Amino acid sequence: MRSVRPPRARRLPLSGVLRVNRPSEIWFKPALSVVAATAPPNLTLLALHRLDLAVYTMAGSLCALYAHNRPYAARARTLARVVLGMVAGLAVALVAAALTPNAVVLVTVGALLAAAQKALCDASRIGPPANVIFTFVTSAALFLPQTLAQVPGHLAASAVAGAWAWLVCMAPGLLRPHGPERRATAQALNAVAAHIEAAHARQPGSRAVAATAVHAAWQTLLTAGARTEPRRALEALLVRADVALAAPADADPGRLRARARELRGAGPLPRATAPAEAAGELLDVESELAGGRAPLWSRLGPLTPLAVRTAVGCALAGYASLAIGVGRPYWALVTAASLYQANLTLTWSRGVQRVVGNLAGVLAFAALVPLAHLGPAALVLCCLALGFGAEALISRNYWLGSICVTPMALLVTEFVRYGNPGELIADRLLDTLVGALVGFLAAVAVTNRRAGDRVAHALAAVERARAHTVRTAADPDAAPGALRAARRALSAALVELRAVTDAASGEWWQRAWPSERVTHVEQAGHRTLAATVRQHGFQASEGARA
Repeated sequence: MRSVRPPRARRLPLSGVLRVNRPSEIWFKPALSVVAATAPPNLTLLALHRLDLAVYTMAGSLCALYAHNRPYAARARTLARVVLGMVAGLAVALVAAALTPNAVVLVTVGALLAAAQKALCDASRIGPPANVIFTFVTSAALFLPQTLAQVPGHLAASAVAGAWAWLVCMAPGLLRPHGPERRATAQALNAVAAHIEAAHARQPGSRAVAATAVHAAWQTLLTAGARTEPRRALEALLVRADVALAAPADADPGRLRARARELRGAGPLPRATAPAEAAGELLDVESELAGGRAPLWSRLGPLTPLAVRTAVGCALAGYASLAIGVGRPYWALVTAASLYQANLTLTWSRGVQRVVGNLAGVLAFAALVPLAHLGPAALVLCCLALGFGAEALISRNYWLGSICVTPMALLVTEFVRYGNPGELIADRLLDTLVGALVGFLAAVAVTNRRAGDRVAHALAAVERARAHTVRTAADPDAAPGALRAARRALSAALVELRAVTDAASGEWWQRAWPSERVTHVEQAGHRTLAATVRQHGFQASEGARA
């Protein structure tokens, strides 16, 4: 199969960059959580006349934005790491601020922190808002007047607010303990139904989406904790989704969608008993993934180009901001950090969204500042409303969320003392334009030539997994559960191949990678999955009764 070298340069998209999408299914969860996590600390500080400390408590409160799609057992661990990471980053920033007033040194520290936060968030796949919140907090903290004696108290305030944010995010589990697993299973059923409908209409491209959704749902169940009766029922539904994915011609998409609707809310789970041959499915996957997860350091290696890109872009943006005399260079640094996505094409799109959203956001700030200046209570309430609005809008498009994020960030600076609104607006506009321009130019200059290498490695992994699956299926003496484990490994490898291929397809100036071979290997892998599902002991027609 011949290799096709991607073109040396691609046309950067404009159409669709600002398109308003449907909101996230759970948009209200982070929106309500950030309000519930922020309000008590801020109102307490307001009562104590110490709103100047709100910049520290908000660092902990903003941890409430994370992990809402994870089951509660995994959410508890993830949020604890988020809070610890936030406090650790804040500690580095505050100590640096206390040790030196040199703005060039502080921008350099901020750029290195931003690169480390980008790499760690991508490697751990923590999900949105990923590294941006960490960088926003630590970069702003670098320019707060500070002494070493004050640092422990400020960190304690952040840690207490972070602990409260942890409780806020865990509280819904008391009422709906299986909510995340139910949502993930429903999304998988809907994705498979959409694939079946697309297959009937001869529309390509939906199988990879459906396979990814099913794989994600299995992983959600694996991290959900004990294998309780409700989770066994969800497991049975996912087995049916696997069957329907393998034999779409014999499955009923309407039935799958009906099952997905039954999973909404807190009602009883639909009855769906898995065949006896699948009884050990979840346990097989659990043992396989528990022993096969790559260590963090090995996942960091392929992300080195993105970390270097982030460090260089953030540093240059901060230096440029200092050179033109802007008093808050961390805004340019944060703007650059927010741009960097999986590839250059997505980085460009995020840059356009960031600039448009910030321009609209400063207009919103100009309209709100008279109200916010009515008093400290009005300032706190405006920030709470903007926090809710940001999370309500950002899943529709990043630029919409930025319309609320920008005035909120500007108003947070008012907690210490009221500033000149005209000066704040001018600084923010300059820093946005400088950060977006310099950050994108750095992304163009710092190439990610490892993108093609990652595709090659993922291809090899799929071919090894497929060969092992074929051998296992043909072996009459294979151990019980061996075929299930091999099939799950192949499914995971196919999901990873699609992810790295999508990332590589939007990158510039990279080595050749075999695009036609990717298509061939993906098709062969999905055919093997379909064949082994049938050999697994299911009847294809059972997918219609899922």
